[in-house]
Amino acid sequence: MIKSHRDLIVWQKAMAFVTASYQVTKRFPKEELYGLTSQLRRAAVSVPANIAEGHGRDTRPDYARHLSIAYGSLMEVETHLQIARNLEYVSPNDYERLLEDVAEVGRLLNALKRSLARPTKP
Repeated sequence: MIKSHRDLIVWQKAMAFVTASYQVTKRFPKEELYGLTSQLRRAAVSVPANIAEGHGRDTRPDYARHLSIAYGSLMEVETHLQIARNLEYVSPNDYERLLEDVAEVGRLLNALKRSLARPTKP
């Protein structure tokens, strides 16, 4: 039974992804603190935050909209990771691990959004 957004596996995975993102960005050059580091972290934090906010909304369409925003933020993170990889700020292993996490969270977000589109049982 889902009582809170904290019970959602997608939220839990997104939170773990935020932690992993912070750990990786700690190793970015200091001159990127207000650039790529900040952008990547902000987009990563936006994913579980929007899942939580959507779960707290009154209607399914509002919930679905916030899941779409979370997915968009996830795609933003993926782009920032690619830039960081191109600049060699991220090791190949960290990059691949984070991309796997992005893909997993994306699949879970899409599944949750699809479940909201199904009619409710009386």
